[in-house]
Amino acid sequence: MPETSPLIRSLRAAVEAAPADVPLRLHLAGLLLDAGQQADAVTEVAIALQQAPRDAEARALMVRAVGAAAPVEGSAPVETSTEPEGAGTFNWGAAADQVKDVIPPRFVEEPLATDGSGDPDGSPAWDVDAPGSVRLADVGGMREVKDRLEAAFLAPLRNPELRALYGKSLRGGLLLYGPPGCGKTFVARAVAGELGASFLSVSVNDVLDMWIGNSERNMHELFQTARRQAPCVVFLDELDALGGKRSRTQSAGMRNTVNQLLTELDGIDGGANEGVFVLAATNVPWDVDIALRRPGRFDRTLLVLPPDAPAREAILRYHLRERPIEKVDLGKLVKMTDGLSGADLAHLCETAAETALLDSVRTGVVRMIGMKDLVEAAKQTIPSTEPWFASARNVAMYANDGGMYDDLVAYLKKRRKL
Repeated sequence: MPETSPLIRSLRAAVEAAPADVPLRLHLAGLLLDAGQQADAVTEVAIALQQAPRDAEARALMVRAVGAAAPVEGSAPVETSTEPEGAGTFNWGAAADQVKDVIPPRFVEEPLATDGSGDPDGSPAWDVDAPGSVRLADVGGMREVKDRLEAAFLAPLRNPELRALYGKSLRGGLLLYGPPGCGKTFVARAVAGELGASFLSVSVNDVLDMWIGNSERNMHELFQTARRQAPCVVFLDELDALGGKRSRTQSAGMRNTVNQLLTELDGIDGGANEGVFVLAATNVPWDVDIALRRPGRFDRTLLVLPPDAPAREAILRYHLRERPIEKVDLGKLVKMTDGLSGADLAHLCETAAETALLDSVRTGVVRMIGMKDLVEAAKQTIPSTEPWFASARNVAMYANDGGMYDDLVAYLKKRRKL
């Protein structure tokens, strides 16, 4: 019976209309096999077996289509009471290899354990970035931030002899805080570049888990990975979410996660964190558990403020470098954008480019991004840092215990916001 026979064509159409109908598909496979179309028959039977792997008729038909093979050494015998004659010696592994290009595997990996744990392929749970090329010199402006980093963190690391002479300890981490969008993550990467260290960035979603005990285990595995990759900079983003005040949370799991973080920062045994440098960032340091701020943990703080004039110029140059611009007065633009964050400046450039693009669409003539576009965009951009400073002002005025936020107080007074 040729493949172009009306019956086969009709059955093909019926199977396409009802792909889950296993008996119908097997009937088509039998006709194809009788017509000498072995490859097409194998394909149809394989699809049927994927839907009904224990179907006796399908297995018998596969035996006919592929041919019986020698039994696999060490394989378990097949129950012959429910199988057709000859099925017990059929090499299903060989059949699967023959049709693997037609039928994809049903599962690409083993499922996780019932508690959500397990790493079937043995790949590391944490992505550690190799030492990057970003240095503090690549951070535009921010001279005070760089000087503070050099004095509190980098100089002791670069001069081990002087560190030993003065008894300077490297214990403890550095907490970067300030309004959002001002480059805290970029500064952390630059520190890793200065140290020639690997970089491991961690967010709350990487650690917290719905299963009891898994969050603490994730925190421990994070630090174990960093210790194996030393020298390594661990960057904990949104520390207030990972290490919020335990007195304010009703979740025992969250309190245990903070406890585990405290343990890992201390190093379970002496010298465990050698070569592991911990940096963290938060917009609300006043919400961080006080135990994390004691000496030996995050005892150094660094206020990262909206970019100063040199930094704003560098950021604007970066975001305009690949855009078609003409007659742009960066000096004037820098003066207009005082108080904007790095994210605000990126949005400003995007808005100006959007204006020029829409004009080009309307007129049919492509034009450059000009100073007028950038000025209008600057006028429309409201500093996203203002709500943060409104909250920080109250903290600076009424909750500056022990001079913890003296840098913030000084900045607010300088800007006449206090």
